[in-house]
Amino acid sequence: MDKTFEKRKKVVYDLICDDLYTPMKFKELAVLLRVPKENKDELRQILELLEQEGKIFLSKRGKYCRGEAKRLVGAYRANVKGYGFAELQGETQDVFISEENTGGALDGDTVEIVITKEDTSRSREGKVVKILSRGITKVVGLYQMNPGKSFGFVLPDNQKLQDDIFIPVEKSKGAVSGHKVVAELTSYGGDGKKPEGKIIEIIGHVNDPGTDIMSIVKGYELPVEFPEKVLRQADRVSKPVSEADMAGRKDLRDVQMVTIDGEDAKDLDDAVSVVCKDDCYLLGVHIADVTNYIQENSALDHEARERGTSVYLADRVIPMLPHTLSNGICSLNAGEDRLALSCIMTVDLKGNVIDHEIAETVIHVDRRMTYTSVKKILVDRDEDERDKYKELVPMFECMQELSGILREKRRQRGSIDFDFPETKLVLDDNGRPLEIKPYDRNVATKIIEDFMLLANETVAQDYYWQELPFVYRTHEAPDDEKIKALAAFINNFGYSMHIGVNEVRPKEIQKLLVKAEGTPEEALISRLALRSMRQARYMPENTGHFGLAAAYYTHFTSPIRRYPDLQIHRIIKDNLRGRMNDAKIEHYHSILEEVTKHSSETERRADEAERETIKLKKVEYMQERIGQVFEGVISGMTKWGMYVELSNTIEGLVHVVHMPDDHYDYYDSAHEMVGEHTGNVYKLGQKVSVRVIDTNRMMRTIDFEIVTEGELEDGEDEWKADSQ
Repeated sequence: MDKTFEKRKKVVYDLICDDLYTPMKFKELAVLLRVPKENKDELRQILELLEQEGKIFLSKRGKYCRGEAKRLVGAYRANVKGYGFAELQGETQDVFISEENTGGALDGDTVEIVITKEDTSRSREGKVVKILSRGITKVVGLYQMNPGKSFGFVLPDNQKLQDDIFIPVEKSKGAVSGHKVVAELTSYGGDGKKPEGKIIEIIGHVNDPGTDIMSIVKGYELPVEFPEKVLRQADRVSKPVSEADMAGRKDLRDVQMVTIDGEDAKDLDDAVSVVCKDDCYLLGVHIADVTNYIQENSALDHEARERGTSVYLADRVIPMLPHTLSNGICSLNAGEDRLALSCIMTVDLKGNVIDHEIAETVIHVDRRMTYTSVKKILVDRDEDERDKYKELVPMFECMQELSGILREKRRQRGSIDFDFPETKLVLDDNGRPLEIKPYDRNVATKIIEDFMLLANETVAQDYYWQELPFVYRTHEAPDDEKIKALAAFINNFGYSMHIGVNEVRPKEIQKLLVKAEGTPEEALISRLALRSMRQARYMPENTGHFGLAAAYYTHFTSPIRRYPDLQIHRIIKDNLRGRMNDAKIEHYHSILEEVTKHSSETERRADEAERETIKLKKVEYMQERIGQVFEGVISGMTKWGMYVELSNTIEGLVHVVHMPDDHYDYYDSAHEMVGEHTGNVYKLGQKVSVRVIDTNRMMRTIDFEIVTEGELEDGEDEWKADSQ
């Protein structure tokens, strides 16, 4: 830096530190120093440097003071619009970071921040003063060679990265324009320079089948191939169940039981049995004993722990365990002896668990059932299906009875059921979407859901009162500010919520959803209520599950695809076998903090990757239907347009520029758009006809335009064809 700049910097520092002057805001400093308008940017630069050096700090009231502000450490989470939030260690409230205060931080970086603004409503703003470590070292994107130049650029798939990555030609690995690539960052840019990198992998051409999904896989750094050592170990332990394996276990092979899953499921990790008695039900939830084959700290265990969860993408599954285990000896295949960990519950006619036993068992599943088949038996009363499974029909009817009792009990205590339709994709061999539709949540899926929930609660309560180290699935109460904002919002529709002193009970949200059911605003209120919730996570401490209105909850039922369940089984077996001594207790206390934290992180990563693949396939599906007309429902409104959701779960935006019949104004209080000249009104929940006019695979967006009744009448035959 030049001497003049250093002199000015000293003058500024001396003024702030001078005892004659009280702390001053930027404008006051500029006036006192007589800084010309054209030099104010230099003054800002000087103040930022002094802050970074720890010589001054900005107070909560925006005044510059002598000394160093308290520095807080957190993870930076970027937004596609340029700003972001810092998630602080040990705090639930995030700190807003404006675009000009990011300090060059990228999504996932660990940063030091100082608070620049903190008002009475507890919203905080901050500034990144130091990047401690980088969260992103590799970037997946589309490579574009600069014609006639000795360089190219990678356009990141991750929309949170604002800059393209500069790639010198000698570091391009022979990539050509149109290749999807993985680039390793060699420089993070700054001072007007773009980030720089080198290509380390060419995934394939953007138009090649499978390249789109593999780009998402690479972008989220999902592990695909298993190390050879892990595969060899899986092969060695995948032996048929022997007499020695069954020794000391409760033998349930004569108990009638089934698995109930989707048609395409291959890893069957839960079986169920129900016996109806005069005054109670005997419910058995039998879970594959995966820990019998995966010893703690083995290569298999380390790999499963690192993966955290299986990932279910549009055209593939990335399993937590090798197929030899997940689809083989650990899968509860019908007609074969299998080792299990069973939770056997005696449930009274009101849905209370009056007795239970958790035991190591050996089971023999009678039939592999599907949700569709059980629905045919119980709802459709299909004679052929009922005859085919006649020996099981009484048990299925008993299951339906018990499921209804359990569901009603949960409803009464305030359990929240966000019944959003999940998306089911039907793809061809090249991954091209042939059909997109809502996933059918029928009586059979609800039966399994109800039984798994009860087993999870029962196991969690048992181990909580034993005061042993354990893994809980927790869901904290919503943030007060978000709940207050939701309460204010629903007043516009004539709804109200009772909020206690700094708390809301789950039953209040449940009652709100029931009141809104069947109304035009139902979808919006449900989504806003869901967004007011915190994310569920794994913890070694039990804090309850707000959404389920459950005092105790865990994940016990899916050890094939979730590591926390596997960890829980290991704890239970050590306890059942009398091995839970002081050393074991200390061992589990020492590892569970990290296990639960990592499991929560891998779960979020998997969820995001799954959502991205679904969004991508929805865009691809509509890309082939540009010009076609569909009927949908207005699901959201903003000043820039209306979101319309089709019956197949696809959502697109009708931008105001694509509403050419009038100039439309958005009225936030009424949640409607009104034409300035025509007086046309569009409301939430209103049915509309839309035409697909554009899609964007990079941004994963779909654009619609409104089709008027007049247009439909003119092209009635075309409309009928398009909507089928």
